[in-house]
Amino acid sequence: MLKTTKITDPELYSIVANELERQKYNIEMIASESSAPTEILELMGSVFLNKTEEGLPGKRYQAGSQHADEVENLCIERGKKAFGCEYINVQSYSGATANYTVFNAILEPGDKILAMRLDHGGHLTHGSPANFVSKIYNYKHYGVDLETEIINYDDVEEKAIEFQPKLIIAGASAYPRLIDYKRMREIADKVGAYLMVDMAHISGLVGAGVIPSPVPYADFCTSSCSKTICGPRGGFVMCKEKYAKALNRATFPGTLGSIQLNGIAAKANMFKRVMEPEFIATMERVLDNAKFLAKELENRGFRVVSGGTDNHTVLVDLRPKKITGKQFDQALESIGITVNKNTIPNDPESPFVTSGIRIGLTAVSERGFAHNEISEVADIMKMVAENIDNEDILQECKKQGRSLISKFPLYPEEYFED
Repeated sequence: MLKTTKITDPELYSIVANELERQKYNIEMIASESSAPTEILELMGSVFLNKTEEGLPGKRYQAGSQHADEVENLCIERGKKAFGCEYINVQSYSGATANYTVFNAILEPGDKILAMRLDHGGHLTHGSPANFVSKIYNYKHYGVDLETEIINYDDVEEKAIEFQPKLIIAGASAYPRLIDYKRMREIADKVGAYLMVDMAHISGLVGAGVIPSPVPYADFCTSSCSKTICGPRGGFVMCKEKYAKALNRATFPGTLGSIQLNGIAAKANMFKRVMEPEFIATMERVLDNAKFLAKELENRGFRVVSGGTDNHTVLVDLRPKKITGKQFDQALESIGITVNKNTIPNDPESPFVTSGIRIGLTAVSERGFAHNEISEVADIMKMVAENIDNEDILQECKKQGRSLISKFPLYPEEYFED
C-alpha cells in the first residue's frame, strides 16, 4: 500500500495506514458509506488521473483523447445497460453536483421546486437554507405524515397544485420507505412539472433489481456512487433522451470543469459489477439485514421510525431510551460502531443533537454479515444505549464488536503490501 509514499512521506503514510486499520476493525453502519472493492481503489489511482479532459467523447477540447473516449464510452454503455435508461451522463463529481447539473439544465433563477423537507428525510441540495441553491430557486417542501411517518401523497398533490412548481424532486437521504414513483409522476404531470428522482442512497438496490426503479417514471434520475452502489466518489445523471443535449450543456461548460477520468474508469467497473450475480446477492442481503435489524431493535426497546424499512436504512427514535442521537452516536463510535445522529420527523432536538440515529446496512452486508451478526449488533446497541456512561460495560462491548468484525475481513490480507 502506497509503497513510494511510505518512503517519501512517512507522516502521511502513517495516517493512511491508521485509517485502514480503523476500517478493518470498525463496524461501519453509516447509511451513506460502503467499502469500495479493490478494483475501484486501483482505478481511482490509475494513470487516467494524469489526463485532463473537457467535453464529451469525440468532442474533446484536448488532444490525446483516444483512450479517454474509450473509457467514457464504455462507462456510458454499461450505465445504460445496468439501469435500462435512455441516456446517462457520467461526469458529475458527486451526487450533489449531479443535482446541480439537472437544475442548470431545466431551470431559471427564481423557478419553483417542490421537494422533501430536510428534517423529514430530504437532502441539503433539495432546498435547505444551508445550501446555496435555496438562494437561486423558490422552494416549497412536503414531508411525512406525523402519524404514519410515511409520505402523504395527497398532501404532495395539494401542495403541487397550490404551488405550481416547475420541478418536483422525489428521493431522500433519510427516508426508509419505498417512494411511489408512479404517483409522483402523475402529480408532476397534473401540474406540468418535471420529475427528478434523487436516488443517491438507493441506486445499488435499484440497479440490482431488489427494489422498484424510478427510471421509467422520472425525467431525470441522479445518484452518487459511494453508497449502496459501492463505487468511487462521484455521481451520474440519467434522463430521457430528449433531455440529453440540455443535460450535457448544463454539465459542461455549465456546471463542471475538467472531468475526473480516473473516477469515470472506476464508474465503468462499478456499472459492470451492478449487473453481476455477486452484487445482486449482496444487495438482497442488504435489504434483508435492514428489515431484520429493524425488528431486532424494536424487540430491544428502540422505536423504529415508520415501523420498519424498505431499503438499506433504519431510522431509530432514541427517546424511549432517554438518550439523544449525539450521545448514542459518540458512545457507539467509542466502541467501534459508526452510525450517524439524525433528526426524526417532528424532532424536539436541534439538528446538532437530534433524537435519532440513521443506520445503514450496506458496508456490513458487503463484509458478509447475516442474521446472527445483525442480532449480535442489536445486542451491543441495546447494551450501549442502556449503559452509556458505564465505561466498564462499554469496554466489554468494544471487545465484543472487535471480535465480531474480525471474522469478516475488509480486504484480502495479502492485498496490501507491508
